[in-house]
Amino acid sequence: MVTTDDNQTLEERIIAALKTVYDPEIPVDIYELGLVYTIETREDGFVRISMTLTSPMCPVADALPMEVQQKVAEVDGVTEVDLSVVYDPPWSKEMMSEEARLTLDMF
Repeated sequence: MVTTDDNQTLEERIIAALKTVYDPEIPVDIYELGLVYTIETREDGFVRISMTLTSPMCPVADALPMEVQQKVAEVDGVTEVDLSVVYDPPWSKEMMSEEARLTLDMF
């Protein structure tokens, strides 16, 4: 169970959990990489996440979404996770946060 500050919203706790998931080939978490497109939460703890991969041929295409679903399901307050992997719009490096671009020296 992921435990965090009680004052954090459910979405903030989910984001914190997402920041612990990494593409094994890139030293930046999937949230900062811009792989998470949407996070929708309901008061009953239902969470819907839309994410993508850096490429449809990503070597961790099977494992990464499963890890995301597991980590989010462990967040305090989450009762159910509906995870969708989408490829539209396609991921591009412009979706990365400034922090990710700095880490990867991609300015």
